[in-house]
Amino acid sequence: MMNMSTKIVMLLTTMMSTVLVLSSENWFSMWMGLEINMLSFIPLMEESKNLMSSESKMIYFIIQSMASMMFLFMITMNPLIMINENLMNKLSMMMITMSMAMKIGMAPMHLWFINIMKKLKWNNCMLLMTWQSIAPLYVMSNTNNNIILINTLAITSSMIGAIGGINQTSLKKIMAYSSVNHLGWMATCVIYDNETWMKYLIIYSMIIWILTNSLKKKSINFINQMNMNVKTKTEMMSFIVMMLSLGGLPPFLGFMPKWMIIQSLMNNECMITIMILMMTSMITLFYYLRMITPIILMNNYINKWNMNSKNMKSTYLMNLVINMMLPITMIISMT
Repeated sequence: MMNMSTKIVMLLTTMMSTVLVLSSENWFSMWMGLEINMLSFIPLMEESKNLMSSESKMIYFIIQSMASMMFLFMITMNPLIMINENLMNKLSMMMITMSMAMKIGMAPMHLWFINIMKKLKWNNCMLLMTWQSIAPLYVMSNTNNNIILINTLAITSSMIGAIGGINQTSLKKIMAYSSVNHLGWMATCVIYDNETWMKYLIIYSMIIWILTNSLKKKSINFINQMNMNVKTKTEMMSFIVMMLSLGGLPPFLGFMPKWMIIQSLMNNECMITIMILMMTSMITLFYYLRMITPIILMNNYINKWNMNSKNMKSTYLMNLVINMMLPITMIISMT
């Protein structure tokens, strides 16, 4: 196991490297920030000395290195080739976008992301789904975006993220496919409105943080454990609200970022993209409902001696309050 002091240093370095990318003025400092981010996140994956931990670190290192090499090659070669400046600029920007899509695990380059997620602890899963997406998405938003390429990546991610999660029983795999689907939603905003994907990521990160924290405390890793480990009414309500919010169902908070993206896409007349994103969102809502169905149906079978078991009442109540904030936020945004 890693020392707590080492863990704190690595976590701070991970965060500072993302800040470095966000405050960069040139491509090289962005690349440097991404490299520091990768090298500081790998030690955080060291939870216990087992084969799965080593394997996941190796996969993560290889994929991130490949994406970084592609990124570095494009930023070094672009000024040197003078054949057709405009053409080379477009090509290099496309390749940078593809390398960033590989870094965050967008489809069709998503398989490494799913494989790593099932081998990590919940804390690392949360970091991989939220914090590790900030820097690559920011770099992607700074390229001269190819609308067709990003729309293709977004639509593919939303479709694969929706369909891939249907047949899964592992919650980590379901959350990984869900994250791929959400990345599809965020990527569509990179073209038109930079602020919207940031708002989406902040709200998504809040929901994911609460959900992964609850699943970790309850030691839930598979769907069939939902019924066994969720024991009180407060916990039940909390998990139901979290899943529906993550699926983007009104009146929960998770609907707000999707509503903002739909508005942004409607202003830019992207009706086909909206339709595909909404349909795939319905499929994701199906497997979220499948996760909470055992809790709802098996309510009568909860043993009476479990009703007074230790629970995180304050955490669950906070979750309910946060996820029911949509009407308040709508009123504030409209004033």
